[in-house]
Parts: sequence; structure tokens; C-alpha cells
Amino acid sequence: QVQLVESGGGLVQFGGSLRLSCAASVSISSIKVMGWYRQAPGKQRELVAISGEGASYADSVKGRFTISRDNANNTVNLQMNSLKPEDTAVYYCNALTESNSGDVRVYWGQGIQVTVSS
Repeated sequence: QVQLVESGGGLVQFGGSLRLSCAASVSISSIKVMGWYRQAPGKQRELVAISGEGASYADSVKGRFTISRDNANNTVNLQMNSLKPEDTAVYYCNALTESNSGDVRVYWGQGIQVTVSS
């Protein structure tokens, strides 16, 4: 079982920056893939960035957002720069684990609000 707790959200002005952190209850070096998703009102949850063997980003955030793992503190971070109103959403931390027997499990954090004002 993996518990994920997000922090760092809030209200920021257009063009500003925020850094989201997700603290895991286990060593993240054992987690195959960690990522961030977001869900805006009335929209489906969408992938923002993932970190596995490498990093991948949604086209809408490329060049503005950076995902990073801090193995020493068991956190995955999302640095968000040049924020736009359309980045407003609830952001969710995600972890995918795979056991030696191939059992795959997915875990979610509770979500954290990010609001970008124009």
C-alpha cells in the first residue's frame, strides 16, 4: 500500500510559479512510475507529467513544467512556471507499482487545488 500526500498548491497570478510536492509513504525508488495528473471543472482527468525511466509531459505544459524525483525525501515534485489560467485544476499525484510477480497497482493522492488568476 502506498499513500501519497500532495502539498504546495494555491492561488497564483498569470505568469507566476508554483512547486507541487508529493510525499510517498514508501521509498520512491521502488515505485516504477510516478506522475501528476489534473482535472479541471467539467473536464476529464488528464496526464500532466510522468517520471519513469525518463520524463514525459503533456504538450500543453512542455517547456513550462518540470517533474523531478527526490529519492532522499521520497517525494516527487512538479515545478510549474509561466502559469496560465487554463492550468487551473485539481492536481493529483499518481504512483504505479509493479511487483516481481507482475502485479500492477495504481495509487492516487487526495488532490490539491491550483488556481491561476488572470
